[in-house]
Amino acid sequence: MKVEPECESCLLSRAQTETYQATTNVALRYRCLAEIVKLLNREFKPTAVAADLGTKRDRIIRQLTGNNDPYLRTKKAANEKALKMLPHARKIIEAGNNQQERFKKACLCAIVGNIMEFDIPGHKFTLNNLAGCIREAAKDLFIDDIDKAYELTKKANSVLYLADNAGEIVFDTLLVEQLKNMGLSVTYVVKGAPVINDATIDDVLLTNMDKIADEILTTGTDAVGLLKKEVSPEFLKVYDSAELVFAKGMGYAETLTEYKLTKPHLLLFRTKCVPVANYFSAPRDKNIAKLMP
Repeated sequence: MKVEPECESCLLSRAQTETYQATTNVALRYRCLAEIVKLLNREFKPTAVAADLGTKRDRIIRQLTGNNDPYLRTKKAANEKALKMLPHARKIIEAGNNQQERFKKACLCAIVGNIMEFDIPGHKFTLNNLAGCIREAAKDLFIDDIDKAYELTKKANSVLYLADNAGEIVFDTLLVEQLKNMGLSVTYVVKGAPVINDATIDDVLLTNMDKIADEILTTGTDAVGLLKKEVSPEFLKVYDSAELVFAKGMGYAETLTEYKLTKPHLLLFRTKCVPVANYFSAPRDKNIAKLMP
């Protein structure tokens, strides 16, 4: 998925917010933003992918400020808030009358959890009103390939599940539980190191995902979405041999659409920006369950 012109202002806006979280040193803030402007001047073009530019932006900020995880406190708060809502979300899923209905409700909970993203211009979300944000978000499943995905899932033996954000990972546990109930082996994948507010191993341990999934793996890198040339050989081997892939979030949607996919991928995310919404012919702020290819 290539950038649209407005992606540049979004990348720069998030750079400013993240830089200010990373350091209080004014000189470092100037230097970070100057380097990111250079990056965009050099590489922002119609053939660019926003997730790749976001990866480079974040690396500049971490390197220059010496802050390895600018979103650390925000991620911790997101996990804590989501964990408080988990029992309520579980009751919604358990109210399903059959396996397929519970699977669909769990998918929707996982998608709605994708609202837990910070500093995207125009994306209205606050941790202080998490319950209200989730109630509102749960209304809109604009692309619904969940029933198709369910039929594929019934025939599979295993699923590779690519995680997105901290906080959101809490709601992923509900879908992983349903996959396990269906008899599947689940490998859950987080990022190899901090990047924006994406989940890492620390979030896995906090949310008990390590006790639910069969295996926990990292991509081996700090890239947004999937950057095949950087992932670890271990991850690439598992990814290449996977029967079915569940991929959460816009970063994976932006990057997986750049590859020729050789197996079914269920993209689960919220259209939090107009360019991503446009690519999938959807309005902004809608839930997407898109089965690819």
